Amino acid sequence: MLEIITGKPAISKTEEKVHIVQWVGSMLLEKDVKDTVDPRLEGEFDIYSGKKALDTAMACVAPTSINRPTMNCVVMELKQCFENKITHSSDSSLTHSVSFDRISGESSLAR
Repeated sequence: MLEIITGKPAISKTEEKVHIVQWVGSMLLEKDVKDTVDPRLEGEFDIYSGKKALDTAMACVAPTSINRPTMNCVVMELKQCFENKITHSSDSSLTHSVSFDRISGESSLAR
């Protein structure tokens, strides 16, 4: 999932050979989600859905299996990424808001 969301390989082809989990983790701490999602999207995605998808993907790679979500939970979370988009009225004011937590080391998706 991280490869799909970021458009990057699992292990960078640079001299440092950074694993995608480490890269995404540091990006989420230091930068905006827009800097983490595949740049080919050119920022044309719902930011809250991007955060939700990244949180779900990071939960799937938790160091201990008990903290990883079940596949059923992953499917439900990804469906929410599509269903809970921000909608704007004709005057561009926010009419619906969805709150997502940033990843904090422990997943909110644990079994």
